[in-house]
Amino acid sequence: MRETRSDGDLLRAIAADGDRRAFEELYRRYATWLGARLRGRCADAGIVDDVVQETFLAVWRGSARYREEGDVAGWLWRIGSRRLIDALRGDGARGRLRQTLSRLRHRDEASAEERVLAGVEHGDLAGALVRLSPELRAVLQATVIDGLTTREASVLLGIPPGTVKTRALRARKQLREELA
Repeated sequence: MRETRSDGDLLRAIAADGDRRAFEELYRRYATWLGARLRGRCADAGIVDDVVQETFLAVWRGSARYREEGDVAGWLWRIGSRRLIDALRGDGARGRLRQTLSRLRHRDEASAEERVLAGVEHGDLAGALVRLSPELRAVLQATVIDGLTTREASVLLGIPPGTVKTRALRARKQLREELA
């Protein structure tokens, strides 16, 4: 009878030696589970399959490092859910949005991007954004520019949803004060 290694042992073997068997065992343990959980968030099986593969590829390449805090399933879920958000908010979704907006916009009317750029030229919005702390700027990027919900931004940034809300309020207040 073969001895079953713990998740931590498998991850250490993958990180230290590039142990292919350890990786295969970890994949067998969690790929189906991760796929099932991701399907609860996304009905597109192709995207879910890609996200599962990208998640385990990050583990194999070492770009995702387990710090032995919490369980491995939760760690894999965080990686997978972030990758799913990236896939759903990626160029495909942005491209479809741009296409839809371009059909709705009148040709004589300035685009939202053009109006923002005009405001930047005539105001100090760019300077005010640069003066925000990196934490506040990251929250604005996620919630305003990328259009993520508070929960999605929370997952993406690895901070609690309440912290996302607080930082967004602080960033907006600071921008209002600087631009007034």
